[in-house]
Amino acid sequence: MSRFVELPDENVTMDALMGAEEQKARAPKDGEIVTGRVANKNEKGIYLDIGYKAEAFIPRDDIPNWDDVKVGDNLDAQVEILENDDNSMTVSVQKANMQKAWEAIVNNHEEGGTIHGVVRSCVKGGLIVDVGVEAFLPGSQIDIAPIRNLNDYVGLEEDFKILKINVERRNIVLSRREILEANREVQRGKLLEDLQPGQIRRGKVKNITDFGAFIDLDGMDGLLHITDMSWGRITHPSEVVKQDQEIDVMVLDVDKTRQRVSLGIKQMYGNPWDTVDVKYPKGTRVKGKVVNVMPYGAFVELEDGIEGLIHVSEMSWTKKVNRAGDVLKEGDEVEAIVLEVNKASRKISLGLRQTQANPWEVIKEKYPKGTRIKGKVRNMTGYGAFVQIQDDIDGMIHVSDMSWNRKINHPSEVLQKGQEVEAVIVDVDTVNQRISLSMKMLSDDPWNSIQDKYKVGAVVEGKVMKLASFGAFVELEEGVDGLIHISELSDEHVNKVKDCVQIGDMVKCRVKNINTDERRIGLSMRDVDGPYQPEAEEQAPQQAASSTGNAFSSALDEAFSKAESEGNGGEEEQK
Repeated sequence: MSRFVELPDENVTMDALMGAEEQKARAPKDGEIVTGRVANKNEKGIYLDIGYKAEAFIPRDDIPNWDDVKVGDNLDAQVEILENDDNSMTVSVQKANMQKAWEAIVNNHEEGGTIHGVVRSCVKGGLIVDVGVEAFLPGSQIDIAPIRNLNDYVGLEEDFKILKINVERRNIVLSRREILEANREVQRGKLLEDLQPGQIRRGKVKNITDFGAFIDLDGMDGLLHITDMSWGRITHPSEVVKQDQEIDVMVLDVDKTRQRVSLGIKQMYGNPWDTVDVKYPKGTRVKGKVVNVMPYGAFVELEDGIEGLIHVSEMSWTKKVNRAGDVLKEGDEVEAIVLEVNKASRKISLGLRQTQANPWEVIKEKYPKGTRIKGKVRNMTGYGAFVQIQDDIDGMIHVSDMSWNRKINHPSEVLQKGQEVEAVIVDVDTVNQRISLSMKMLSDDPWNSIQDKYKVGAVVEGKVMKLASFGAFVELEEGVDGLIHISELSDEHVNKVKDCVQIGDMVKCRVKNINTDERRIGLSMRDVDGPYQPEAEEQAPQQAASSTGNAFSSALDEAFSKAESEGNGGEEEQK
């Protein structure tokens, strides 16, 4: 590549050319720090003469201590661009100062040492500290305690530890935390020697967690566990202490090896359970506030640190309470009776229903055995019907107490929900809270005089009430049914009962068998109009009952047994 050199003007002297060459030879390099003299100063900046071709202009905002700078003063500046497109020079006083400060730090400090600085601003992830140059203080290295607001540290002036110096990138990483920890370690050692269990110390709440609070004892942290805050119920430590609060605590334990201190508040006061049996003897009426509700019961605070449990079984005399929340809720003020106090296990059993008279005792006095009552059927189960006696108290009529002679398999065969019925009080069990009722006892047992009314061999008339595959049930009078076995419907062979009789038919039949113990009457429609001819089983019923050869007796027993298992015969399928 050819290089063209501009020839000097003929008017240019040799001395001028030689002076230019000398000036070019001593020209500063980009990045070099030079010392110049302030040649001129105006509102926009200054002109600095560094002995080169032209004076360099430096803007006002690049000059620290602007008011102190005067024409003729010497200033250090860093050359940024020796000659730009306009053949002018760009220099910076601030960069020169930073360069000198950086060199001073590198020459006078090393990693692990300390340096004095001032926190200037917040940035993402930490703080900027002025140590002559800008250094970075990471958020994790700012303090021992959790940091809530970085702005609280702006303006802080103190010593910092140098963690890292990166010469190439010109950055410095600092730590304040390591200096604090070193100082704290010295304080901790001294404090551990002074602390003794039982001492009362003043501390500041440093941090609150779900399980307790850490208390700064001015040298080290102690743990105030949630269980040592109060004798009463606490769901979270924030209910007792607040962040940065100063409190008195008792030293419970000092582990010098592990450098751990356990603290307590409640231990500064007496344990209320020590005198609980004296303050709350059995039978005492107490007042308290519901502080917790569980499905099985509600806890009532009687005083700070003393709670009693009202079990669901002790909430109502008459209602079955499945969940305590159906009766009580947190915050309710209640009265209760102390049922039991267990000082050793710290348990008090309370009763809510005991604050009122036992309605079952009242019922027993009001309705003695044999009393007739009227009430509505409120509910039915497979074994009986519940009849309202008063308010929430029901009595039960068992299916076996609904009829003297009928086998009732379900109360719906006799009763309907909402129906008003009359019954007799059979028994009032105040302990188990049960009242037994009977419908059949409204009248005398017809079977007590059945043999006086119906003789074996006598012809009787009745109404067919039910049909079964094995025979027909005939109502002889209210409460007394007899069974005509299929074999006794006709002299001829019968395949189906309904071929001979239908429900509602009035029929004549002869009494063949009476068993008062089993409440059974066997009937026959055969030879009703003919003369009565006693059979062996009628002449000797006891012997016939034990004889396997007696066809009628065996068939009758089988039919009644089948009737019981099928629900008193049931209605024959209409096919």
